[in-house]
Amino acid sequence: MPDYVLALKDRLAYLPEDQVERVVRAFRVGAHAHAGQARKSGEPYITHPVAVAGILAELGLDAETIIAAILHDTLEDTQLSRIELAGEFGETVAELVDGVTKLDKMKFGSRQEADAESFRKMLLAMARDIRVILIKLADRLHNMRTLGAKDTSSRRRISRETLEIYAPIAQRLGMNKFKAELQDLGFRGLHPDRYRVISERIRAALGNRREAMGKIEAALTQRLASEHIEARVVGRIKSPWSIYSKMRSEHKTFAQLMDVYGFRVVVDTAMRCYMALGAVHTLYKPVDRRFKDFIAIPKANGYQSLHTVLLGPFGAPIEVQIRTAEMDSVAERGVAAHWAYKTDSGPANSAQARAREWLSALADSQANTASSSEFIENVKIDLFPDEVYLFTPRGDILSLPRNATALDFAYAVHTDVGHHAVAARVDKKLVPLRTRLESGQLVEIITAPSAVPNPAWLESVVTGKARTAIRQFLKHLQHEDAVDFGHRMLDRALDALGSSLDGIAPAVLDRFLAEAKLHRLEELLADIALGNRMPDVVAAQLVAARGKKAARTVATTAPSSEKIRITGAERGVLSFANCCHPLPGDEIVGYLSAGKGIVVHREECPNVAELRKQPERRVSIEWDRDVQGDYRAELRIEVINRPGVLATVASAIADADSNIENVEYVERDAAAATLLFTMEVKSRRHLAEVIRRVRRTGVVSAAHRYPL
Repeated sequence: MPDYVLALKDRLAYLPEDQVERVVRAFRVGAHAHAGQARKSGEPYITHPVAVAGILAELGLDAETIIAAILHDTLEDTQLSRIELAGEFGETVAELVDGVTKLDKMKFGSRQEADAESFRKMLLAMARDIRVILIKLADRLHNMRTLGAKDTSSRRRISRETLEIYAPIAQRLGMNKFKAELQDLGFRGLHPDRYRVISERIRAALGNRREAMGKIEAALTQRLASEHIEARVVGRIKSPWSIYSKMRSEHKTFAQLMDVYGFRVVVDTAMRCYMALGAVHTLYKPVDRRFKDFIAIPKANGYQSLHTVLLGPFGAPIEVQIRTAEMDSVAERGVAAHWAYKTDSGPANSAQARAREWLSALADSQANTASSSEFIENVKIDLFPDEVYLFTPRGDILSLPRNATALDFAYAVHTDVGHHAVAARVDKKLVPLRTRLESGQLVEIITAPSAVPNPAWLESVVTGKARTAIRQFLKHLQHEDAVDFGHRMLDRALDALGSSLDGIAPAVLDRFLAEAKLHRLEELLADIALGNRMPDVVAAQLVAARGKKAARTVATTAPSSEKIRITGAERGVLSFANCCHPLPGDEIVGYLSAGKGIVVHREECPNVAELRKQPERRVSIEWDRDVQGDYRAELRIEVINRPGVLATVASAIADADSNIENVEYVERDAAAATLLFTMEVKSRRHLAEVIRRVRRTGVVSAAHRYPL
């Protein structure tokens, strides 16, 4: 038996003897299947899967995972079949190998360019059995360790993929040791010269600081011992990738980043963590606002530790992490620490529990998201977060990505809370839902039964959960609006032909829907409202299908004099043209646009003349008496050019209860200037009131709606 297999057997001492024999049997099957195959380096191919199994054995994973790791390339690269695999080692091993085989076929150019469908499949494979991604991460780690045999372009591609896809997944699963090595190896493969320079400078800096590090370590150990706290104190060394990424993101020099001493203190209980914190704070003074308690408030990936920064004896800050041995294991291994795969095999550590929550949320998000790219957009937010930690009124802790808003918080509490949110109280102060939140804040969401999401909310959220929930609600709302509006449009078109929807026999309607490949009448009505089918054409076809000759052809059909009334709330079906910004009170006309629905224009809009050339797309509409909401309008204002004039005009607009969206100078010279304000108003009458107030300021020579 080769030495590398004997080494693997030694690492598997934690498994029962019969399980170790199953692993050895898997090696023999794998070696026979891969016989004659070699790696780029010239080594027998079987050395790679055995090395992957060895990496997983270091994590103490179960025998099925180790066996699947040894056989993970057999289905794709050898004659071994899935049936043979399941018969020899069981269905679970076959499922794991099959899952990893599918992942091996996925290629990612970069985080931005990743094929959405492949990424979605990988994440859902994780959700079904997290051991699949653990094998894949170990496979990637060994490939990165042996990357030197690849050509330059392959090294760069694989390294970029590692940095942008696999290292963040390892981090999200709490596997910081994996993450750190993947990042450093990816950095070396992508930027070998930068890696070499930074590595050499780290070695030189550590050589110069070895004496100082030893003195601080001895002082910390002595102080903890004097307080009767058994602890292990080890110096921490920054990795080349962490130095490089911080130099770029924080715009700091190498000297600034290396002028910090890092230590880890490992004790036996959580209570002793806090005792150790008190001890080190009496040795060196703590730096204000640099203490973080990740034991009481774990990170999203389950990481727990106390972080503090001290003012050291050499004028440089000392970063100290204090944690228990179990927390240290979880910090390095994440979901793989103290492996407990099945939920009934004992309590899972916090990293496993949080990973399961995340994977469960992935499955929910997938079920509610039709588009793969949209699903991946949401997942990437979760994969690359800088978290903030927030408190609910009951004292529960929620972790959200940096820049999350009160609206994100509302959806994190519950989807129904998000849907009906109207405002928030942050540290007992009333704030809008778009307010960005900061760690440590107490957040309470105020709801109202009548409140519902609107499209603008999508611009105020950063979490995938909130975005998915809002989009799902809006799509449902759009469908309801479209069905209602399509019904009115089709009825109007049928009325012009002397018929009605009620007058079409169900059998005729069913036959028409079947020919159109539609399942329900609602789909036809929604298609009409969204501009995908012309109502006059559908009406003529239905009347013809009924067996009666239409009174007039579609081309010569005289439109009904009755107009469809709109309230403006049908935003799922209606959009308002940017060329003329129609307002309640204007004479309006609608034109069907495929996929968009009805685009509303003012009757006097210059573009309407061109649209009249397509009368079949025209929809006769008018404003309802009860119109609510805000509408965009533009105001062109000529002013005397002097200091403070912009503030004067803006104040007058605000006093008229109008919200300014944008302002720009159209023309400007020493004596006069022309400003173009974009604002929100409720109606044509409201805009007139804004214009009156603006003209009364004394600094305005002309003000009118734009375009006229």
